[in-house]
Amino acid sequence: MNIEVNYKNKRYYNTARYPIRQPLVMTALLALVSKIMMPRIPYKIEKINMDTLKPPYILLSNHMYFVDFQLSAMATFPHRVNNVATIDGYYRRPWLMELLGCICKRKFTNDLQLVRSIRRVLQRGDVLCMYPEARYSPVGTTAILPDSLGKLIKMNSVPVVVMLHHGNYLHTPFWNYRKKRKVPLHTTLTQILTAEDVKAMSSDEIMAAVRTAMKYDDHRWQKEQGILIREPYRAEGLHKVLYQCPACKAEHKMTSSGSRLKCTACGKEWEFLENGSLRALTGKTEFEHIPDWYEWERSQVRQQIERGEYAFCDEVDVYSLPRCMRFEHLGKAQLRHNSEEGFVLEGEYRGKPYRVHRTPKEMYGVHIEYDYCYIKPCDCIDISTENDSFYCYPTLPDVVTKLSLATEEIYKLKMNK
Repeated sequence: MNIEVNYKNKRYYNTARYPIRQPLVMTALLALVSKIMMPRIPYKIEKINMDTLKPPYILLSNHMYFVDFQLSAMATFPHRVNNVATIDGYYRRPWLMELLGCICKRKFTNDLQLVRSIRRVLQRGDVLCMYPEARYSPVGTTAILPDSLGKLIKMNSVPVVVMLHHGNYLHTPFWNYRKKRKVPLHTTLTQILTAEDVKAMSSDEIMAAVRTAMKYDDHRWQKEQGILIREPYRAEGLHKVLYQCPACKAEHKMTSSGSRLKCTACGKEWEFLENGSLRALTGKTEFEHIPDWYEWERSQVRQQIERGEYAFCDEVDVYSLPRCMRFEHLGKAQLRHNSEEGFVLEGEYRGKPYRVHRTPKEMYGVHIEYDYCYIKPCDCIDISTENDSFYCYPTLPDVVTKLSLATEEIYKLKMNK
């Protein structure tokens, strides 16, 4: 059972409002400003099977960093676009997001109003853009996609376009976005389904086509393109994602500096090469390809869950975002996560307890942040309800990646049962 926070003002941001139709002047201004912001970054926008396509259509995009929105604005011009955006994107600027026609969403929550808003955008003859992974990619590969996406597309019977950004993750990796790299960017827009295809296919067939079209791997793309990342700080922050040592199996003992990763438990080190590969400085190289290391960590988490050994409990520092103008500091609370309860956050604010409970089947994924820019520069995990979002800063170091993997694997196991 959830118990709401005892706020002085119990008003929440109204995510149920319908989006306005994006004014044409804003469409043009967005494209112009986006182009002005790109002069030092070489980029290419390629359109495939798009010659005769006009709105309405659904645009699905992968997500790396803010530069995605700039490329999207240029790629879709001159058409009006309504973007599905998360509540923290509205922070201190709800008026601007509303003027742009954005549709507000709290991450990993069921939202029937979102379905209605999407239908309205498409009925008006515009482009509906959404980022179905609902997060930045930790290692430049496709994150889990919700099965409900196929049903949503089937319901609206409009063409489907997939926009893939290549190089954006390499340019601004999620685990160290403050230090950018000199990498060319390549965005492709591909119509993968016509309206007739959508009408003829089942939602499962549509979902299979979307999953195939949204497969990407920026590290593999880097090698295929022969791109070298020469910045000496290219490994800094990578330990946040590669948190478990494949040599001694110790968790949360990895560190990074310059171009190197190191396990402080056993002392083994790896070099992050300019071509995107890893190389052990002593002994065998367990994983040359970063996504392979990440997926190995996933398998380790899954085995712990299957053996009944996985459980997380920690004191966290909590900030919430019920509205959009400021974060509420709720103080210390306890956060638990396991395969039976899912997530449970329990604390007290202004003399009264609050409780947030999200069961394993309610969350196919969870939103995590490294060095979160809006509150304080530390790792956090966001647990949202339909009305509120709770940004939890753990006491334990470098644990949010494992929490994300565990959430996905627990969901898969529960749904498969």
